[in-house]
Amino acid sequence: MATFKVVINDTQTGKSYQKEISGTKANSLVGKRIGEEIDGVFVDLPGYKLVITGGTDKDGFPMRKNLQGPRRRKLLLKGGIGFHPTRKGMRKKKMVRGNTISADIVQINMKIVQYGPKPIEEAIKEGEV
Repeated sequence: MATFKVVINDTQTGKSYQKEISGTKANSLVGKRIGEEIDGVFVDLPGYKLVITGGTDKDGFPMRKNLQGPRRRKLLLKGGIGFHPTRKGMRKKKMVRGNTISADIVQINMKIVQYGPKPIEEAIKEGEV
């Protein structure tokens, strides 16, 4: 049984909201990729549309969009997700996770693309009670 912490970013206000999902809703996210649009029902936000923007695995390694599959690999990076160079032209081998959600992922980052009928603050508070 998979359990995920989902961080939802509201692009209009700049605020982020965190929810924890498990069970069948979490299992329905397994196999999805970064950049895919999902329905908000999976994270208890009916009427909303969300896009997966990234995530982190159980050991803290970030998901990278250009690495296919759920595996973890060492890549030679020159910047971007997973490595921030301190000097110009610097490259380094760093461990990153692929772009597919698996059971090893702990945190999933999403942003809102289409808003639902209720404001997000009310929708999130209803799900927690």
